[in-house]
Amino acid sequence: MDAHTVKQDIYTWTAANRDVFYEIAQKIWGTPELSMQEFKSSKLLQDALSAQGFRVEPGVGGMPSAFIATFGNGAPVIAINCEFDALPGLSQRSDLAEKSPKTVGAPGQGCGHNLLGTGAVKAAAALRHAMEKRGVAGTIKVIGAPAEELCLGKAFLGKAGLLSGMDAFLDWHPWTYNRADYDACCAYFSVRYHFSGKTCHGNSPWHGKSALDTAMLQAHATEYLREHIYPGEPPEAANTFNYTFTSVGPEFPSVVPDKASTWYVGRFTTSGDAEDALASITNCARGAALSLGTEVDVEIVTMTNHKIPNKTLAACMHGNFAAIGTPEFTEEEQKTARMLQKELGVKESGLATEILPFGGGYSVLCDTSEYSWNAPYATAWVAMSPENAGWHHWGVAYCAANSMGRKSMDTAANLIAATAADLLCDASILQKAKEEWAERLGGKRYRCLLPEGLSPPVDLNADIMEMYKFD
Repeated sequence: MDAHTVKQDIYTWTAANRDVFYEIAQKIWGTPELSMQEFKSSKLLQDALSAQGFRVEPGVGGMPSAFIATFGNGAPVIAINCEFDALPGLSQRSDLAEKSPKTVGAPGQGCGHNLLGTGAVKAAAALRHAMEKRGVAGTIKVIGAPAEELCLGKAFLGKAGLLSGMDAFLDWHPWTYNRADYDACCAYFSVRYHFSGKTCHGNSPWHGKSALDTAMLQAHATEYLREHIYPGEPPEAANTFNYTFTSVGPEFPSVVPDKASTWYVGRFTTSGDAEDALASITNCARGAALSLGTEVDVEIVTMTNHKIPNKTLAACMHGNFAAIGTPEFTEEEQKTARMLQKELGVKESGLATEILPFGGGYSVLCDTSEYSWNAPYATAWVAMSPENAGWHHWGVAYCAANSMGRKSMDTAANLIAATAADLLCDASILQKAKEEWAERLGGKRYRCLLPEGLSPPVDLNADIMEMYKFD
């Protein structure tokens, strides 16, 4: 079957069914849920997929809001990434282009995942209809991955073996520019250290063992450690870590604290560098505890691999992007974008309308790197929010609720489905992508970096979401 014919069917179907998906995206925007608590958002997407003839398996990987939806049979198996979690404290009214929370302190869609997940489902549904109409063989899988904002979901899906058996992964993200490159991203870890000591009166501290002193000693040790951590290869020498004190025990100076916690996150150009650095940071914690007679418990929140780029698959997506074009923003939308930029104190250039030149480089950190170790992976970044205005803020949440976001989602759905059509109709593209993927792996195989026995933190953010009820 000619891919061009399949693509025309896709574009016709997506145009005719826009309102259905606009409604889903808006419902998810209106009930923003934090990582691991995305029950309403996930169900909306699962129900939409079921209605489109997909077989939906909920609660996969031990995560209640995770799912895998499948249509078709046999090879090739094309997987589409689907995310839906929100961010804390980014509640925003949809009718005001200025910072104005709907509910002060509540979550908000400050990363546009209401569009990302819905656009993925729309792409899969359009592809399914075109495949049925034209008798195209193959399988579509939609991977409902929770907790992207904490880089959790895909690592646990990989740990459960649910990312194997795919021939390619396709993805998109609303952004401030238009781009489809073979970029990479860093490996990542998020680890908490909980120190336990012995409390006593501050006027006789020799009777106690300070957990806070231990936490501070770990921090001092890791500062000395920094110069001995491999910086990475230029120009992407980005190996670094950050930390904070999340608990300091009794907040009273006349009490020696018996509890204290630190939280470390690290970003490293390779998974091996990340593992080495984490081992050293953990040694600092254990050494500090040993020297002060306290104890330490290590809580690994998540760990993800670095991304394996794929130029072949990215080139296919870039070509479709050039053919489809970028979102066509009106002058009124551009005016609104410039107003947002003025509010944020950046150059008032409006929304991006050009596709950036094809290339490589690095992108923002994301747990989608787990996909890239299981099969060739490609993603597109589609303009939705003003240029140079940053991300993860109220302005993004505003755009994600309005016409700029809907146009970004429409473009992305066509782009993902069209790229999938190429892979289904032209086996040579996928073969070349797999050959490149194998060459970049250099004999290595996917290995989830999470330790054996670690279960998903299903109650994470439950206490926060309990504070905010949505209809």
